[in-house]
Amino acid sequence: MPRAEILSKQAIHTLTQLHAELAGKIEGNRKTGDRLRAQMVQVEAVIKMLSPDFNLGRISPKRRVIGNPWFKRGTMYRSAVDVMRRAGRPMTAREITDAVLNGKTPTPSRQQAINIQAAIIAALIKRNGKTVIGDGSPAIWRILES
Repeated sequence: MPRAEILSKQAIHTLTQLHAELAGKIEGNRKTGDRLRAQMVQVEAVIKMLSPDFNLGRISPKRRVIGNPWFKRGTMYRSAVDVMRRAGRPMTAREITDAVLNGKTPTPSRQQAINIQAAIIAALIKRNGKTVIGDGSPAIWRILES
């Protein structure tokens, strides 16, 4: 029993430290959110001063798109098709991803490679039957002959 008691004490200590750290992060984010809300209210007040009849509800929130360090917007699918053309044979999405990322710097992490593969699969599925054809499971992709 003493051993279980010691492990329980260590676990409780570690969990209380983790809880305190998470609470600190929540508090910091809450303060940041409060500051951003106050700034937004001030901007809205200035807009109303300049144009009292302006409808603030028409302003939609803008989400920032986080860029991809390897591909500019709209170039990933073209890179995948180029890889398939150079290979000259049907390929799986994994093979396409590995070939597309081969030699890229910075070297992608495993999660980044998985995300790139998911994006390539989505692009291939979107164009399935138009410029590429996927057969089987997992799909083996080939370029549609024109």
